[in-house]
Amino acid sequence: RQSCQSSIMASELFTYSNLVHAISGAAGSVTAMAVFYPLETARTRLQVDEGRRAANTFAACADIVGEEGWIALYQGLAPVLTSICCSNFVYFYTFNGLKATLRSRGIKASALKDLLMASLAGIVNVITTTPMWVVNMRMKLQGVKFKSHTSTAASGHEPYTGILDGLVRVAREEGVEGLWSSVGASLMLVSNPSIQFMIYESLKRIFQRRYKTVSAFHIFLIGALSKAVATVATYPLQVAQARLRAGMSQSSSRRTQWHVFTETFVCLQEILRNHGVSGLYKGLEVKLWQTVLTAALMFLCYEKIAKFVFLIMGMEK
Repeated sequence: RQSCQSSIMASELFTYSNLVHAISGAAGSVTAMAVFYPLETARTRLQVDEGRRAANTFAACADIVGEEGWIALYQGLAPVLTSICCSNFVYFYTFNGLKATLRSRGIKASALKDLLMASLAGIVNVITTTPMWVVNMRMKLQGVKFKSHTSTAASGHEPYTGILDGLVRVAREEGVEGLWSSVGASLMLVSNPSIQFMIYESLKRIFQRRYKTVSAFHIFLIGALSKAVATVATYPLQVAQARLRAGMSQSSSRRTQWHVFTETFVCLQEILRNHGVSGLYKGLEVKLWQTVLTAALMFLCYEKIAKFVFLIMGMEK
């Protein structure tokens, strides 16, 4: 019986349907990130460069262009697209595979179960892809001239030639554990989509009670608002994550048995001590524009690509 259950689980995990969802999610995320990458660059600079200030999103991008040229807005694009492609492939494959496994066992879907599956997929994604994100953060900041002398990051190191070179060098120079810098913050940030999902479902029920049908505009509005709230709620963790990946926090040089679990809190304490509460939300406006627009375009591309592939394959979505 146990062998039969394992066989059923394997048959639900390794399917064309899960593969289509994974490829569609990866393609959608790459497209969205490529379109809005300048906002990602501005967000990163504001989070890791303590001396950089900007009145608004446009000013942040304009400052970078004025100092370094248009090409600076796209620095590190290739490794980021590679990382986000792998990351979303893992996430969408795991999420849809887990949902398919539950269906095969006759377990009905619910908001709580979807939330659990999303959290599990997020954890798998973080554990498997954090090394790539650590390296691409370093590559995004290579050669950057920081306005603050305290912001050193990885810009003083010999440039990485690619993600593979970066993985090897970080492991050699900082130890294998260095590849998982920020994993604590990343695991905590699995809460971001959880908060988004909770708010989205609550607002959707309110709209359904007030209107007979919920329009596409309402869905877009609810999705954008829920993502914005989730971003604001978890933004300090995102700032800590960016600084840890860049190798900027003092905790990066103090590796202990519990380092993975304590580095995030040490980094947050450093920011509070040096910059106050406002330091925890530096670059928030740019991040809101970037994350809301990128998420909206990513899901639009994902749905369209998946629908098209399922249509030509003659399969049910």
